[in-house]
Amino acid sequence: MQPVTLSIESWIFILVALVAANLPFLSQKFLFIVRLNKKHIGWCLLEMLVWYAVVGFIAYALEASIGNVFAKRWEFFAITISLFLVAAFPGFTWRFLLKHRAE
Repeated sequence: MQPVTLSIESWIFILVALVAANLPFLSQKFLFIVRLNKKHIGWCLLEMLVWYAVVGFIAYALEASIGNVFAKRWEFFAITISLFLVAAFPGFTWRFLLKHRAE
């Protein structure tokens, strides 16, 4: 039996998901388009939901290009949303918990 290893494509996808999870905390703009006076946590969560859908669509397309797409039930989505929230913790910490100098 051979050990299970992740290919370079899998690592790149994981890196894309980590970056996408932290994108809502990098800018005052919603999806880098609409300027907001003060971007509070609600806007960040909504934007995270959009990025989660984008990453999910990419994952679905990659899975479909490899072969059969497996059925996904609520457990899959509960786990992946939880992982996406955990991956967003560095951005959340930088945006809301650290003090920034007035510029």
